[in-house]
Amino acid sequence: MSGVASLGLRSSGSYGSLQQSNGQSPAPAPSPPLAARKAGKMSFGGAGAGGRGLLFARICKLTSRRRRMLLLLLVAAAVLFCFLFSSLVSKDEDAPPGIETMLGISDQVRSFVNPVWTSSGRPITQGDSLNGNGLNTASQTEKQSDSDSSHKKLQGLSWSFPPSIVLEHHPCENFSFSPPPIDRKRTGPRPCPVCYVPVEQALALMPGAPSASPVLRSLNYLSGDNLISKESNHGSLFGGYPSLEERDKSYDIKDSMTVHCGFARGKIPGVNTGFDIDRADLSEMWQCQGIVVASAIFGNYDIMQQPKNISVFSKDTVCFFMFLDEETEAAIKNTTTIDNSKRIGLWRVVVVRNLPYSDARRNGKVPKLLLHRLFPNVRYSIWIDGKLKLVRDPYQLLERFLWRKNVSFAISRHYRRFDVFEEAEANKVGGKYDNASIDYQIEFYKREGLTHYSSAKLPITSDVPEGCVIIREHIPITNLFTCLWFNEVDRFTSRDQLSFSTVRDKIRKRVNWTADMFLDCERRDFVVQAYHRELWEQILRSPPPPQPRLVRQQPRKMLPDNTAKEPGKASGSKRVSAKRTRDKKSGSKRAHRSKVTGGKEFIQL
Repeated sequence: MSGVASLGLRSSGSYGSLQQSNGQSPAPAPSPPLAARKAGKMSFGGAGAGGRGLLFARICKLTSRRRRMLLLLLVAAAVLFCFLFSSLVSKDEDAPPGIETMLGISDQVRSFVNPVWTSSGRPITQGDSLNGNGLNTASQTEKQSDSDSSHKKLQGLSWSFPPSIVLEHHPCENFSFSPPPIDRKRTGPRPCPVCYVPVEQALALMPGAPSASPVLRSLNYLSGDNLISKESNHGSLFGGYPSLEERDKSYDIKDSMTVHCGFARGKIPGVNTGFDIDRADLSEMWQCQGIVVASAIFGNYDIMQQPKNISVFSKDTVCFFMFLDEETEAAIKNTTTIDNSKRIGLWRVVVVRNLPYSDARRNGKVPKLLLHRLFPNVRYSIWIDGKLKLVRDPYQLLERFLWRKNVSFAISRHYRRFDVFEEAEANKVGGKYDNASIDYQIEFYKREGLTHYSSAKLPITSDVPEGCVIIREHIPITNLFTCLWFNEVDRFTSRDQLSFSTVRDKIRKRVNWTADMFLDCERRDFVVQAYHRELWEQILRSPPPPQPRLVRQQPRKMLPDNTAKEPGKASGSKRVSAKRTRDKKSGSKRAHRSKVTGGKEFIQL
């Protein structure tokens, strides 16, 4: 692997190398004749060896010079092997690096990849605790110098984490996409084959530095105590009641921006802002660094799904968080035991109180779109809806949908609909939201320039996402996108598919950035969709369908079409078996012999 020096790995010693300081290997000394050699005390023939020296001398007498040289080489090889083995199994600093050492994965380095700074100019770290108003920085003046010095020491290392490599030929470059297989019994959307690299290669392909954020460098969020609604269609208190003028300014992308992004009533998300979280849970969320996989179930609407096919390394380094409301928590406790660590399988459960909305679906948009506010030290996030089961490793997903394409935001497009107007009509037919609110939102977007999707929008492939999965990197431009997307959901309907393209296109007109949209069949390869709880319980309650009763039917009497049926002789006539009748085909060599008497036809079998 290239770039070993940047990772702080030793070029010698760690791998049992015998290189000397001058870079030359020691050459074996020429062995003089046995008669002229004076045995030392530590040699095999020395006095300290006793009988072993005599035995060695006799062996040398009986063997030829060539065999003696071979014997000496074997002894030297054995000594060399012992030295290598002892260096490999040693527990000191010369131990060989494992995956974590080779990749430079450490919490200290990772914490400075995407630091979140407090008002005092200090990054949020694991040592910080919470009080009612903000961070508890007791003895802050004493620790300030230590944190600054450690930051300076580690700042240089942050750019080398994690190591990035450049492959001449990617393992999946010859992979040809194939559509889902045809199955007449299953006509709906199907998964299609996707090429993933092994987890070890995905780790090595992780970019060494955060992606570039075009134009925007610093993003801050508005908050206040006395929030007053100024307009009729204003959003919510949780969103801060942004006006239409403030909405327009939020799309004027500059180097530094301050926008509405939920949690408007407090300075720390989750503390007295609505969507309140316990301090112990917030501490765990702040300690999460690197990658988080998040999901939520509100209103006891779904059944918790456990991820599968997760590597041991991902279980140790990736955070899995599941957000629940109190109703869902009570239902889960009836069937599942939550241990002291608040874990159910891989999921770390977080119970949210004082939810900002009465609609469970709208409450679910808070962690879905504002993960960067709930996890300030995370670099990458994968959001999956509560009805989905993750069946691929997170590092494989990030490599496939972000790193391989060199993008910072990925979402699947809808498997059938590409046009926002069609999506709005489908939502009205399905009763997803009241029709008046959907019509108002679409008319508002039309006045701003929303048009039907067409090939003129290429390379944009769709205006309608399948928003149940979001894979993104937490950089300023993606954080801004999800903030403004959430503001649309807060102002209009909770159907985020309707507002996605409007926010995307407004940002795309101002900076060179857009959200990448991959095929829905690719999404169905790494997540498995389950039934909602209500539908699943209905299926379990419904009685099984009655089994069809098998009635054994008597074989019918098979007669030729030109045969006249006599009622009087129907019962006494011979039955023609089905097997015999099948043999009488039109092309058969057997001839039907018929005898006509008195206008009646009799068949001789």
